[in-house]
Order: sequence, then C-alpha cells, then structure tokens
Amino acid sequence: MLSVEEARERILSYFERLPAENVPLTEALGQVLAEDMVAGFNIPPLPNSAMDGYAVRKADVTDASTESPVELEVIRTVAAGELPDRPVVQGTAIRIMTGAPVPDGADAVVPFEDTDELERRKDSGAQSRIGIHLAAEHLENIRDAGEDVQQGETVLSSGQILRSGELGVVASLGFDAVSAFRRPVVAIVSTGDELLQPGEEHQPGKIYNSNAYSIASMVTKYGGQPRIMGIAKDTIESLQAALDEAMDADLVVTSAGVSKGDYDVVKDVLSSKGEIALWSVRMRPAKPLAFGVLERSDGKKVPHLGLPGNPVSAMVAFEQFGRSALRKMMGKPDRAKSSVQAIMDDPVTNHDGRRVYARVQVYTDESGQYRARSTGNQSSGVLRSMALANGLAICPDDIGMIDAGEIATVEMLDWPDDIF
Repeated sequence: MLSVEEARERILSYFERLPAENVPLTEALGQVLAEDMVAGFNIPPLPNSAMDGYAVRKADVTDASTESPVELEVIRTVAAGELPDRPVVQGTAIRIMTGAPVPDGADAVVPFEDTDELERRKDSGAQSRIGIHLAAEHLENIRDAGEDVQQGETVLSSGQILRSGELGVVASLGFDAVSAFRRPVVAIVSTGDELLQPGEEHQPGKIYNSNAYSIASMVTKYGGQPRIMGIAKDTIESLQAALDEAMDADLVVTSAGVSKGDYDVVKDVLSSKGEIALWSVRMRPAKPLAFGVLERSDGKKVPHLGLPGNPVSAMVAFEQFGRSALRKMMGKPDRAKSSVQAIMDDPVTNHDGRRVYARVQVYTDESGQYRARSTGNQSSGVLRSMALANGLAICPDDIGMIDAGEIATVEMLDWPDDIF
C-alpha cells in the first residue's frame, strides 16, 4: 500500500499551474497574483491630515495650554478630496478634515478636542476664530506624501495570495481588476444505480447523492469552481456520456467504483478514456483510491481523481489529495493543513497498520488547553460524524492506539471561533 505522502506526490506530478486571467477585484479573493503590482503614484499623493482638526504653524502654538489658549483666525475649511487655496500664515489656522491635503505654511494639525471649538459652538461664538489648548510638535498628525506607497515601488509581488488587505491595496492603486492564476474547474460525476438526486421522491433501496454536494462545497472552499455533472448509472453508455460532458474541466472527480469489488463498468469506461490506476492507500477511511488521466478527443489530457463511494471516505480523500491538487493549479504552495496538539477525550484505535483520521470536535478547556472528543460512530458511511467534526485526529500507521488522556495531532477542518 502507498503512504498518504506517496499517493499525494504521485497525484501532484500530473498537475501544473493554470494560466493567468484578468479577474475583477470582487471575485479575486484567495487567488494568486500573477504579476507584480507597481505603484504609478504616491499614496497618499500629498501630505494630508491624520485627524479632524486645525492646520497650524507650530511656531504660533508653542505656548498654548488650556489655561492660556492661543487664539487664531480661521481662514478656511478644507474637506477630504478638496485642495486648499490659501496658505496658513502667522496667526491663522485652517479647519481640516481627516485625509484632506495639508495647506502650505502649516506644519502641524491640532485635533478638535484640543481646541475650544465645542465651547464656541455651544455658546454660538464666532466660528472665525479658534482657541488652541495644546502646543504641537513639528509635523504632528500629518501623514507625509508616499507614507503608505511610493511611486515606482513594487507593492505586491507575483505569487502572493490575494487576501482582503492585498485586494484593498490593488484598489488603492486605481485598478478594478487583477491578473491572477485561474481557478480550476472541477467536474464532479457521481456513479451508481442506487442514487437519487436531492429533491426527488424517496424510493425504497435508494440513497440520495450527498457526495456531489459535499465535494462541490470543498472545491469551493479551496478556491476551485465546482460543476456537478449529475448521476451516471452503472452502464457504459451513461458513464461515457457523463464523462464526455466533463472533459472540458481541469479536473474530473468521480465517486464510487474504485474498490476492487466494485462494478467493473466504472473501471472499464475510465480505462477506455485514458489511463487509470487503482491504489490502496495506507489510511482509514479512504483506503481505495483511483487516479489517472482521461484523454479528450483533441488529445488534451485531463487528470481524474476517483474517490471512494462512502461519504466520509470521499471527503477525507479529497481533503488529503484534491485540496493539494487545487492549490497547485492555483499557484499556491502545497502546505499541510493547520493542526493542533489536543488531549484526547476518547481513544483512537488503529488495528491494521493504516493511518487513522478520526473525526473529532476540538474545544478548549478551562485552562485553555486544546482537547478533542470523538463525534461518535467512525464508520465511513456515517456522514453526520463529519458534520459534527471540526478536525481529524491522526493516529499514525505505526501506533496501535492513542488512548484517552494522550495527546494527538489534530488536522483542523475549520477554525470556528468557539474553540478559542
């Protein structure tokens, strides 16, 4: 049997980074930047106020205090987005809003709260003068031109993942779109005569197609674009038709039909369209795995990942292999999922030398220590155990048991706020 790492390495050898495309900023979250972003101008473009207040000359307010305020003539008000049309000269001040350009002659901004503006307003006093209650330092509350970004500076580099901060920076440079490596399109084909689509009337002996929707949501979570192709019956014609419709995707994912005892038509059709290998991976759940390439009529080859039919097995296998494939196609490094060291409330048993991924709920106790409790029945057909889990507790293949009270590495599925 292959180890998880060996299987992942083989799978990733078939994938390449996808081409770049121009993506609107509203759709680019999580994608990888394909080219350097160079600033065409300074940000801010001019020295501007960091506070709502009064632009003054430091020399005029050197002796200002609450007990002995310095009174100045207010000659203008400048709002953000406006340009001042008069300089500050001796004995004057300009009322200024946050972000507004600092007028010539001013070398400090005194915040409203350090003036008598509020008292003057209450007393209906003259707004043409202001009392300054605090001495100011040189350039106090003034942002210099180019303080954030300087013209000609490489602000973001190719290969960076576009998070909210990066997208904000791109927008601040004046761009409404960005060049990013394309999101992979993943076609999801479910197989089996026993399957019904959700929404159809329940029938005895039938089960609803849950795998397509759990896998599609994982594709979305990890940055891809899922395309559910529907259900292929256990006939050559049905599966052939489903795969033909899926062949313009970047990855084809099938579920079921990968175990040695499964219906042979699945393996036969997949093999007829390219190369397929059936592997046994040293893991539980998800021991059986298929991988290969399907060949289109134009000769282009499309990678194919064949997941087990049991719903938990399909999800765990996609976590370990599909996620990495998506990351490589998007230009992201193949990093392991975040994990924590948690004290187990329940034992994890490994009875046949395979790496066990046990579904657990991670929480923190009163001391702040991570703990993990089982989500119940660990059968690969019990899908609710995944709905209750936020992590997978790992029992290595060379350890027979992690007992209650012992520490296990837990690979986190999610980072819910309530575990902190």
